[in-house]
Amino acid sequence: MKKLILAALVFCGGTAIAQSTYGIKGGLNYGATGEYENFSQVAGDASSIEDGNNKTGYHLGIFGKLEFLGIFLQPELVYTNLNTEYNNFDYKIDKIDAPILVGMNLLGPLHIKAGPSFQYILNNELENSSFKISEVENEITLGYQLGAGINLGRLGFDLRYEGAFKENNAFGDAAADTNFRIDSRPSQWILGVSYNLK
Repeated sequence: MKKLILAALVFCGGTAIAQSTYGIKGGLNYGATGEYENFSQVAGDASSIEDGNNKTGYHLGIFGKLEFLGIFLQPELVYTNLNTEYNNFDYKIDKIDAPILVGMNLLGPLHIKAGPSFQYILNNELENSSFKISEVENEITLGYQLGAGINLGRLGFDLRYEGAFKENNAFGDAAADTNFRIDSRPSQWILGVSYNLK
């Protein structure tokens, strides 16, 4: 009986210490996708390689958070718009991000967090160009996010870096005689604002 009471007290105490919240989030992202590579029609070798220029995009989504003794788990579901500028066109990606972050509270309202981020590409297209592009090799990829933030009451602010582990190429439409590839991996900074609903 004593063990049962002790177990109940530990459970109740743990439940009281653990805190769960959820809310909405959004903000701006600034970055680019990977290299644009234009192949020679004759030799089949790369005739030119170009890095993309950073542009501003945005993101909107929801999050949950379970915190226990200063350590928290924060899964999210976020729609992200990512833009990259190359010399002759812009490359646009719309995707769903599902990061699962583990974090730790530091001094006062400050915290750090990092974890894997699953990405599902909804759409990739070229703008300001007559070129045609294929779908990316893999619609679902795995990347990572890491960053730091601050909580002020129900409001939260954080800055993260997002990257990817391996290439995920989209190719030019061979039928349209456009022989190129673009590495769709994101490399971007994410500035977010969140609001706790609970």
